[in-house]
Amino acid sequence: MIRPGLQPLYDALAEAERPATVEAWLNKSAAPAILRQLAGKQLTHRALDELGGDKTAEHLRAVLVAIGTLPERDEQMSRLERWISHIIGEQPDPGRQQLMHRYAVWHVMRRLRSRLHGSHATHQQVVAAQRNIRAADALLDWLTVRDLTLTTAGQGDLEEWMGCAQASRRLDAGNFVRWARRNKLTSLDYAATRWGGPSGVIDTEARWEQARHLLHDDTLKPEDRIAGLLLLLYAQTATAVSQLTLGHIQHDGREVRLRLGREPLTLPAPLDTLILQLAATRRGHAAIGSPATSPWLFPGGQPGKPISAYRLAERLRQLDIRSGRARSAALFQLATDLPAAVLARMLGIHITVAVTWQRAAAGDWTAYAADISRRTQPAHRQDEADHIRT
Repeated sequence: MIRPGLQPLYDALAEAERPATVEAWLNKSAAPAILRQLAGKQLTHRALDELGGDKTAEHLRAVLVAIGTLPERDEQMSRLERWISHIIGEQPDPGRQQLMHRYAVWHVMRRLRSRLHGSHATHQQVVAAQRNIRAADALLDWLTVRDLTLTTAGQGDLEEWMGCAQASRRLDAGNFVRWARRNKLTSLDYAATRWGGPSGVIDTEARWEQARHLLHDDTLKPEDRIAGLLLLLYAQTATAVSQLTLGHIQHDGREVRLRLGREPLTLPAPLDTLILQLAATRRGHAAIGSPATSPWLFPGGQPGKPISAYRLAERLRQLDIRSGRARSAALFQLATDLPAAVLARMLGIHITVAVTWQRAAAGDWTAYAADISRRTQPAHRQDEADHIRT
């Protein structure tokens, strides 16, 4: 007997293109045991959450979402919510619980949601939020041991903590201290550290050498070549590349355009051919679910999910492409050649990031901006597109 809610799962397993993989999953994983635990319960995300968040349960969840048994939700944000509830519950007294709730839920979570604009959170965004909350918790623990609070602690106490805390934790705690000061919870002051440009040498020649290799080496996988080229030529992060869908590609029979920001850019040959080839032949590692119905340009190992940014960056590392270093080189060169406004619109980066990189590259586009203001709007956009394409 098959309960009505699991009939689509039965059909998907029976119709899978790789039955041996499905058989191994059923025989060797804990998925059947999880389904047995759900017997008699309503099949919901909450029911799965109550069983724990191990990899098998998360993979089963992805399968159930892909076949329509469960509705889609932002898994990264849901994990962050559960993690924050756990952190708040571990606070030693009601006062600390209230303080951490205000900071974690009403500041960190709210700010993250405002940045997402309705899209799903990424793993890196969740990790950054967790780091800020952990640093706040660590600072409060240190103050509690010394019978201090945010109200009674002095600037010297904060500097003493900074001297013994980990470097990364010191930086992350700054967000908490500044938030507390804005909300009149403390008199402590923690100035924000502004980025002053790349700390290492920008090797532009190595960047172009890697780009030429990816453009012309037919022995490499198309998905690796495209991901690397988007990083090296257009300064895209592994996260941004992993989130690309077929809807980002525009093909009118003559030109292939890719929308990375608000304005699509025209891809040069042979990158245009490569991206059309990938769109037609892409295939993830998921045994369940048809790749033809997946919207993702880089399908992942879970049904209906894109490849993770970590996995994509790891594949590029195997080609000796370091994401951070390569992207810095690309941004440095692009910021030298293009105005910040063009970078932001074409590449999908924030305008403040584009301005910061332009200053780091010593690019002066004041005259360009004045000239742009005298042009008509259609000519303005066409000139920008031609500029970045070149």
